Amino acid sequence: MSKVTWKPGTFIYPIPAVMVSCGTMEKSNIITVAWTGILNTNPATVYISVRPTRYSYELIKSQGEFVINLTTKQLVKETDWCGVKTGAKVDKFKEMNLHKEKAKFVKCPMIKESPVSVECKVKEIKDLGSHHMFIADVLAINASKKYIDEKGAFDISKCDLIAYSNGGYYSLGKKIGKFGFSVQKKKRKNP
Repeated sequence: MSKVTWKPGTFIYPIPAVMVSCGTMEKSNIITVAWTGILNTNPATVYISVRPTRYSYELIKSQGEFVINLTTKQLVKETDWCGVKTGAKVDKFKEMNLHKEKAKFVKCPMIKESPVSVECKVKEIKDLGSHHMFIADVLAINASKKYIDEKGAFDISKCDLIAYSNGGYYSLGKKIGKFGFSVQKKKRKNP
């Protein structure tokens, strides 16, 4: 297979499209972020990268906390809208009919409509150029009860999560394997 070479850029896709809530219950904002991910398991550490010119940047920097809210197919319009409008001029919760939910460990509201809200405490900010990376410890993961199965496990396949890829939003497909399935021994059938 031949490949075409392009100049350096951001082309590791797909990536999560999340709505990050910040501020307080009284003065809050939502910023859509695609530059986000997991950095470490123990302690659980995540990051978001935000341009310093964005309204949410100062809210997150001054308060030192935020909530990552996973987004769904049903929230795709809200996800996009919260990424193109500024919280300096509009109340995104009100305009998109999203509901604030009190978090357990941070002052930022969670988005009630999100299937998973991850409470984060900033421990470091790295200036990377166009974006600053907020490296944060995960304080709590809040999952909607409607996605918990009868065994008490979170069933992510029921969420209709979305991803971002090269300027577009995509719904995630069905599960096609699980960690370790390629080396798992086949179960023997009784004769």
